[in-house]
Amino acid sequence: MIFLKLLRESFIFAFDALRQNKLRTVLSLLGITIGIFTIIAVFSAVDTLRDNLQTSVNKLGTNSIFVQKWPWTFGNDYPWWKYIQRPVPKIRDYNELQKRVQTAQGISYEITLNNRTLKYLSNVVNNVDVNVVSAEYDKTWAHDYQEGRYFTDIESRTGAPVALVGNDVAEGLFNEPAIALGKQIKVLGRSVTIVGVYAKEGEDMLDVSPDKQITIPMNFARNMIDVQNEKYNPQIVVRGKDGIASEAVESELMGVMRSIRRLSPGTDDNFALNKSTLISNQIDSLFDIIHLAGLIIGGFSVIVGGFGIANIMFVSVKERTNIIGIQMSLGAKGYFIMFQFLIEAVLLCLMGGAIGIGMVYLGTFAVKAIADIKIVLYLSNIIKGFSISVVIGILSGIIPAYFASKLDPVEAIRTN
Repeated sequence: MIFLKLLRESFIFAFDALRQNKLRTVLSLLGITIGIFTIIAVFSAVDTLRDNLQTSVNKLGTNSIFVQKWPWTFGNDYPWWKYIQRPVPKIRDYNELQKRVQTAQGISYEITLNNRTLKYLSNVVNNVDVNVVSAEYDKTWAHDYQEGRYFTDIESRTGAPVALVGNDVAEGLFNEPAIALGKQIKVLGRSVTIVGVYAKEGEDMLDVSPDKQITIPMNFARNMIDVQNEKYNPQIVVRGKDGIASEAVESELMGVMRSIRRLSPGTDDNFALNKSTLISNQIDSLFDIIHLAGLIIGGFSVIVGGFGIANIMFVSVKERTNIIGIQMSLGAKGYFIMFQFLIEAVLLCLMGGAIGIGMVYLGTFAVKAIADIKIVLYLSNIIKGFSISVVIGILSGIIPAYFASKLDPVEAIRTN
């Protein structure tokens, strides 16, 4: 109770001192405000970018492995001359994997034809990606459908002229996605019937969204193009069964692929097994560096603000030396005097921190209105902002407060 009473009285003294010196208080807040604003703004921007990237990565599937020619990540000693000689995944690889892999829920062979143009009557949609997929594509990718359905097994295996279209494609060609079902459009010079429309997912940073895609069966497309051509970036996607760790799927897949490619022990792999965790780990490493850079940049502003507050506190001690002497002569202890000035410094920093965080919060709405980008401001960042403010307040106020608590009452009263 004594401590709470002391804290309350110290708070009242400190608040009254800040209220009586409004201009000095405002000037003292600037450094802390700018510093906290910089730190929290950088943290929020990084978190927003990280979340958007992670959302895109999550669409790849946490238990999906991509058999490809090129690895997604590599070190400084990037042996591109080895990778360029690798063969791309072939239909034979896909067929053998289907026969041998026991841990897979689904295995699909996929290629992509980029930047195609689709037409329906007078409507045209440009820059559409044509996905050519095998029968189990729906088992390796978790897409929702606004209208219609996925290919039947017979349609996939017989190469029926059917297609799935993204939401943006359906809207661009037919103005209304709901009326796209049953319509016929030309793809690769052949007419196909639309049997499904993907639900709208919106843009993402890795371009994984199906909104501007059209999907057709591989056995239909192979009559018009070479589905094993390297320019289409062939890949085999293997999605593990539920309850089986991705490491187990990867281990089996590694052994089966080496067997299919007839690689002897000690021979380097001539294929890459990529998975979303590779990107996630790279993202974490990258943003840890950006976080640190933001902390350092904002830290300089906060430190400068802390020196400014320390200077103001020394001035405040000098101006109130007479009052301090009177308080001590009336029985005030040194720790009470110390608390007054320490709380005053902490209050200054907290006010500056609150203003800085408030500016970031208002900035999230401004960015949303101007650029239609949702900036996230997590509670953890708010707590960090206030915690940094308290620490800077204590560090910048402890020395002036200590000097104030050690003043001689008689000499202090005599000071004009």
